[in-house]
Amino acid sequence: MKAFRWRFLACGLVCLISGPVVSAAEPISVDQFNKVHTLIKPDTRDEKWTKVPWMVSLWQARQKAAELGKPILLWEMDGHPLGCT
Repeated sequence: MKAFRWRFLACGLVCLISGPVVSAAEPISVDQFNKVHTLIKPDTRDEKWTKVPWMVSLWQARQKAAELGKPILLWEMDGHPLGCT
């Protein structure tokens, strides 16, 4: 059993030594950063949900929906909003 451990350790060391060398990535230029930043930055068109008049009270929402003859969108979840339970 002891010989097996030494062979396993030697094989692992050989794999580590002969593995590919990873170098650091080249830094990007300011122009490249700005291009990527504008690409991933949320636009006002992406945040239309902030314009919805959300209601906290379900009862008040039911009354208003019945008054206007419109349906209710119920956005509900259980647990911590960040998923930390």
